[in-house]
Amino acid sequence: MPITDAAARLEAIADYRIVGAPAEPNLEGLARLARTLCHAGGAAVNIIDDRYQYAVATVGIEPGTCTREDSMCAVVLPDARHVFVTDASIDERFAENPFVTGVRGRVRFYASSPLITPAGVAIGTLCVFDEHAGTLTAEQSSALDLLAGQAVEVLELRRLTHELERSNDQLAHFAGQISHDLRNPLTALMGQIDLALDGVDDGDGSRATHALRRADAAAARMNVMITELLAYARVGGAEAHRERVALGPIVEGVIADLERAVAAFDARITVRIDPDDAIVCDPALIAVLLQNLLANALKFAASAGVAPVVELDARQGPEGWAITVDDNGPGVAAPLRDRVFDIMERGDAADVPGLGLGLATSRRIVQAHGGRIGIEDAALGGARLRVSLPSD
Repeated sequence: MPITDAAARLEAIADYRIVGAPAEPNLEGLARLARTLCHAGGAAVNIIDDRYQYAVATVGIEPGTCTREDSMCAVVLPDARHVFVTDASIDERFAENPFVTGVRGRVRFYASSPLITPAGVAIGTLCVFDEHAGTLTAEQSSALDLLAGQAVEVLELRRLTHELERSNDQLAHFAGQISHDLRNPLTALMGQIDLALDGVDDGDGSRATHALRRADAAAARMNVMITELLAYARVGGAEAHRERVALGPIVEGVIADLERAVAAFDARITVRIDPDDAIVCDPALIAVLLQNLLANALKFAASAGVAPVVELDARQGPEGWAITVDDNGPGVAAPLRDRVFDIMERGDAADVPGLGLGLATSRRIVQAHGGRIGIEDAALGGARLRVSLPSD
């Protein structure tokens, strides 16, 4: 039995954040389809709270708000079931309704199916109507029920998307705060370790020297994690401010920043770009993107016990920019290729330094530029990260 409790309905409506929001194209499409299938003059997706009915998607009439007392859908909502009325002017439930009498409309044929959330709460209806008397076949009634269910699916997707955005924002705020708080003492610690190791013979195998080297490695791993947190936090609150810039200098700066990692891994990075090619982008964000992709390729290839070989290719075509980063590492299994872009998702690489934010950050940057990112097999034997960005 659907839940018609007012408090539960108000809470569900608030969760969907649809009232007062810009028009939702998917809901409008469902209303249009309902009108067509039912051969009606108009259709509406109505959300009904304790005081008002909000027509959040309509076809055949303008979206609007009316009081609950004036609403035809509010009359049938307590039953939370599909209904249709051949002629509302002779139906005792609607004969005096302003949408029937001519005060607000002259509805005759009316049919509706309830919008029932997954928790069983009735929050409104998908209705069709016409100024002429009419009826529905059993198939049309079933179709209206099905479309009402699809409308709830659209609302559920809105809710889940908002929750994800909110959790991402909360994580970004937390990441920024904790990375800032940890960066200064960690930098001081790494400096003290470097001083202690300065001048130590490479062949010194004393326990103290061994402990210092382990501490240095641990501090370096923590620095990688903090860097990932800080990058994710910064990108989380950033907007892409586009300008036309040469790609070459951006790549040169990224390669320079990775010089220490390249030396540590005995790696080789090959870059194939036209340094004068101009790209419309946010230079700072694209630099973070390229640094993430190259750093990921280096450390994952190194984790496979090989000297990393990484190739960066960027070229502009008729459909926009195609940027690829290939490596000779272990690759990414096909079932994991979507999942590794999620927050804190590390796939099957638990032994590789980091928090699993690099690809999540990269996806945020690419999406902020209206692009796409994905993973394929690389000719080098590892993974290929492919980024597609619009030209303008």
